[in-house]
Amino acid sequence: MKSIFKLVLGLLLIVAFACNSESKQKSDTENLYNYDIEARLDSLGITLSEPTLPKGIKIVLAARVGNLLYLSGNGPIKADGTRVTGKIGTNLTVDEGYEAARLVAIRHLSVLKKELGDLNKVVRIVKVLGMVNADSSFTEHPKVINGYSELMVAVFGERGMHARSAVGMASLPFNLACEVEAIVQIRE
Repeated sequence: MKSIFKLVLGLLLIVAFACNSESKQKSDTENLYNYDIEARLDSLGITLSEPTLPKGIKIVLAARVGNLLYLSGNGPIKADGTRVTGKIGTNLTVDEGYEAARLVAIRHLSVLKKELGDLNKVVRIVKVLGMVNADSSFTEHPKVINGYSELMVAVFGERGMHARSAVGMASLPFNLACEVEAIVQIRE
């Protein structure tokens, strides 16, 4: 009787494992999006570039832990390589800050492309921390970081919606107008 029980239990485990494997394979091959992210970028007029670090900084642009990709803080750098610098509300407007944050989103998309090879592997933008270079009287930090958030939603749809903090800083490296870091869930 015990051997029949063990046999039945073993068969049930094999069937359960096979079903689970088939389900996982199916979910890994299903498309997350009903459109191609690369085509979406083209339609938005966004061109990605090779992401780089400033000389002498010994960090990585992204660190992967399981199915999460932690993106290092990035600042706004234009296509010609110049940085957007200054304090929002002092020598830059909120609209200029918004555009600076949008540039950071494009840089993060470039990092994601380099790390994943395919932006369609992004499952979700999970968490964003936006830091705004501003003086202590400035209070419109969310309006600035909306440049980042709204672009992520334009690219990834609902999967671009994320938890977020937008805070002010007395200064940022290289006098950057803003800096953003993010956590992204990716397909394994």
